[in-house]
Amino acid sequence: MLTVCPCAGLVILGKLETGDGPQVREGHGERGGEGAGEDAIPHSRDRDVRLLRLLGTMPFLDRIELSQVAGDANQRVYEEIADLEELGVVAGVSHGSPLLPPTRRYYLTPKGVEWLADIEGMSEGDVLRRYPVSRRWQRLLLERLDAVGVIYRVAASLAIAAGGLSGMEWYRSRALDAVVHLPGDRTLGIVRQGATSERTGFSKRAWRLGEERGPRTVLVLAPDPVRARHTRRLMSQYGGMVFVALEEDAARADPEDRVWRAPSGGSWLGLPDVLKRGVWRGKTPWEPPLVETMYPERIELPESGLWGPDYLLPALLKPGEKRVLDLLADWPWITAAELEGLLGVSKMRVSQLLSRLVEGRLVERKSAGRRRHLGLSDWGLATLARRDRTSVGRLRRQWSVEMSGGGDDAEWWRRVWGRRSRLQARNLEHTQAVHRFLARMSRQGKGEGYRVVQYDPPHRASRHFRHLGKLRSIHPDAFGMLRWEEEGKEEDVPFFLEWERRAVRPGTMAARLAPYLRYYSSQRPLDDHGAWPLVLIVFDDALAEANFLGVARKELERSRVDVPLWVSHRELVDDVGPLGKAWRNPDVLEPDYAF
Repeated sequence: MLTVCPCAGLVILGKLETGDGPQVREGHGERGGEGAGEDAIPHSRDRDVRLLRLLGTMPFLDRIELSQVAGDANQRVYEEIADLEELGVVAGVSHGSPLLPPTRRYYLTPKGVEWLADIEGMSEGDVLRRYPVSRRWQRLLLERLDAVGVIYRVAASLAIAAGGLSGMEWYRSRALDAVVHLPGDRTLGIVRQGATSERTGFSKRAWRLGEERGPRTVLVLAPDPVRARHTRRLMSQYGGMVFVALEEDAARADPEDRVWRAPSGGSWLGLPDVLKRGVWRGKTPWEPPLVETMYPERIELPESGLWGPDYLLPALLKPGEKRVLDLLADWPWITAAELEGLLGVSKMRVSQLLSRLVEGRLVERKSAGRRRHLGLSDWGLATLARRDRTSVGRLRRQWSVEMSGGGDDAEWWRRVWGRRSRLQARNLEHTQAVHRFLARMSRQGKGEGYRVVQYDPPHRASRHFRHLGKLRSIHPDAFGMLRWEEEGKEEDVPFFLEWERRAVRPGTMAARLAPYLRYYSSQRPLDDHGAWPLVLIVFDDALAEANFLGVARKELERSRVDVPLWVSHRELVDDVGPLGKAWRNPDVLEPDYAF
């Protein structure tokens, strides 16, 4: 049977026995009396009870996830959902993301809430308070639907690996995103690190995770390889077992796929291995239940366009459009031509993707100089912040491209609201050069057997480390990781990019190189990336490049630190591309390949 813990809103699912149908108690709940029986589940539909309970506990499961969690055949679940949808008890909403294929996700309608109340022998108000099916919960989960979908994929894989699922809880404001309950009264927490979450913010969240005394075993989903490594180090202080995976890998993996790794390193693990390592009985953080008892809405999506409530955007946006939003969050002031290179699509496709986003006021076109640049509107920033459970206000204060009125057009950048986007607008020529470099690298890589694993903007490309007892850092213009793939073999090639315009004197050049000498004097670059990143420095002209090579040769000999340094200039990079013979280092006088 299903048990509800009134103190925490915890819903535990148990196996249904044959013939254990719902009983409608006369005079119980808001609908009580004899008339209540008209909408109750017919006894011939007892087999659908488990699906209603699952959708009450885990709203917006799709049919494949439902079949995996319920332990039933796909075809049978498809048929049962179709029957329930025809009865008006459940309804579906379309959804797709860059990590998940297009699907339909199902939720209980108001009639479904009434049926669930009959099943559990409680009032509709109690159901709306104790299950995540009220209108407020519906909107919260819709805002986070991309994250919800990935977490459900992990939960479904856990159900297969553990031989069932006993229940699940969603959290609104705790450090955990969700807690999964497995057979044997075992609990396991899930934390998703969103793409827009920053190092400091996630560090605070990890600290809260320990303070809240949640499950002893936690799965963490990281957005990229570098942050996955950082998260493993960060979570090594957690008082239980932690396993970290790339969100992309976890979303697409079968239960046995080895995509999880502990902070201590060691071998990669599948979910059966994780469960063998130890998933114990553990506490679940308490969160005050919502007092709202409004019925969920029946979701109606417009036939075209993005007009509708904010919380429907994750269902309205297509996977390609969501990818554009993520890129613009990382690279404000990019042009359509550069976006075309990063996406690896045609000019016509970029125009199609931008059309709905601009029309829906998620993306803005800004004129600066002689070109038109792109950036996320405040509405677009809020959409990503809600998905990733980060602060909407903080994201806007840092990255808004909105401008205040008036002012001198020659210094238009001063009117940009966002602090970080204002800095990039001030140095727009430099910003554009970095964008062009990465776009060209993406285009060239497709034909050379390289795949872009990640590109990080300046605020995520920085690295902080200790050197001789002092906290030091490097602040490149970008970080990237390419993956070379050929005949079943692959190799990751990380790199830092410095687009240099100001270091034209020997003293300035030596000062620019000094942070990298400190960083590469230890094993920290290897620990951070799994390989030694290249350091790519591009100058405006060949003379500055030659002078820098002379300075670098002396500094490397003096310090006896081996830095994988490659230097070029704008004209040569534009001519042969970043993956061509465009690079020199202190030991190579003729242009050569860096990759």
